[in-house]
Amino acid sequence: MSRLDTAKKALAQPGMRAMIAFVVVMIALVAALWPRGGDEPASAPAPSSSAPTSGVTDAGASVDEVAQARAAAALTACPSGTGPATGVLAGVSAPCMADGQVVDLGTVTAGRPLVINMWAVWCLPCRRELPLFDRLAAQAGDRLNVLAVHAKEGADKEYFVLKFLQELNAHLPVVTDPHGDIAKAVAAPRVFPSTVMIRADGTVAAVLPRVFDTYQDLTSAVREHLGVDVGEAS
Repeated sequence: MSRLDTAKKALAQPGMRAMIAFVVVMIALVAALWPRGGDEPASAPAPSSSAPTSGVTDAGASVDEVAQARAAAALTACPSGTGPATGVLAGVSAPCMADGQVVDLGTVTAGRPLVINMWAVWCLPCRRELPLFDRLAAQAGDRLNVLAVHAKEGADKEYFVLKFLQELNAHLPVVTDPHGDIAKAVAAPRVFPSTVMIRADGTVAAVLPRVFDTYQDLTSAVREHLGVDVGEAS
């Protein structure tokens, strides 16, 4: 039997066909989520202020599937302050994952200290750290705004973002940064995760390209840089 005949016989086996199909699917998934682009924000149309009503979205997910993922994620609404906007986020807008609407970040976060966690679905340390920020958001009350900001790379794939958050059981306010405008405004490094702490007057208090391993580490940093004592209660 020739090598060609042997190869054909191997490929005809059900197990081999299943393995090839699995490899193809995994390659497609990695390609969909892998970071792309340079350091500068992409030149693309501004996001719409309303969700689409028909068609297909990222990864072949339908509009209905995205809506179902959004409902299942049950994210906390983004901050709802009324400004006036001052500081580094003045004039910066982003899609809020809780409802798909675009929010003016400078306006809705004005007048209150803000903790921004820069993260991404393809960032393994983010998976470990994001629940700490979810806890911080739940305990902060009206002392502090907490906002998770998905990096530019992958920000257009809201279905993946929502399913990731649902899997983590994280419900904190989340926006995406599809053009890199937030990262540029707060001078966030291209290191994920990174945390940016912004004072109530809109100025940057600290940029921390690090992973927080414990909730105590996180609350200590908030206390140090923003003067806000969130406490250690479970």
